[in-house]
Amino acid sequence: MKAEAYYYTNPGGRPVNEDSVDYCVDGDGGLFVLADGLGGHRDGAEASALVVEAMLSGWGKKAEGSMSDRLMRCVIRANQAVLDAQQERGSTMKSTVAALALDTARERAAWVHVGDSRLYYLTGGHIYHATRDHSVTYKKYLSGEISREEINFDEDRSSLLRAVGKVSGCVPEWGEPPGGGTVSPGDAFLLCSDGFWEYLYDEEILIDFLKAETPRRWAELMLLRVLPRMRPESDNLTLLTVFLRETEEEL
Repeated sequence: MKAEAYYYTNPGGRPVNEDSVDYCVDGDGGLFVLADGLGGHRDGAEASALVVEAMLSGWGKKAEGSMSDRLMRCVIRANQAVLDAQQERGSTMKSTVAALALDTARERAAWVHVGDSRLYYLTGGHIYHATRDHSVTYKKYLSGEISREEINFDEDRSSLLRAVGKVSGCVPEWGEPPGGGTVSPGDAFLLCSDGFWEYLYDEEILIDFLKAETPRRWAELMLLRVLPRMRPESDNLTLLTVFLRETEEEL
């Protein structure tokens, strides 16, 4: 099994893009990271870039432990990088993060997130919310105060309860596919910032995935829906799509 990926980022209606995204893929899997910077303009952009760089560089080093343990350590490493930058610049910069780790040789996956950047898992014709937003709005949804659809437009959506760049408020939450963390060829993942998911319904994400033959085409189909819906003052939007495929030896 192998992983294929594609990402797209857009400043939206903002003068600066504070989102960052990147990934590394090797013969046995890889790490896929998306971050949404907070703090305004340059500081937010720098925070998200620090998070992505710290996650990828930390993952690339030889490390022991499960994928979830390694992901958690990478987030702590990223948190320290942002805290150090805050001290150096006298800044309040912070960031969200959503990251996916794959071990294609063992057919396993795990993910971690802080904040309201999301990861969706698609398998067997179904879409699963792999992450739960660390926000006031999501708390309101869990308590039954608002519906799932109202999350996208709630007035408290930008009030985050956790973020990378907080001494005690960076509390990563990890997860894995149901049934022990195993994945199969045909499965897929979507990582995205809130500037992207606010314009889409779950059914649309799933429909476009079922139409697409590549991660790039899946992204393009979703963007055809999102871009016309964007408002002039829209936030930055970023997405990262990942497909799992059989290798030629497995066919």
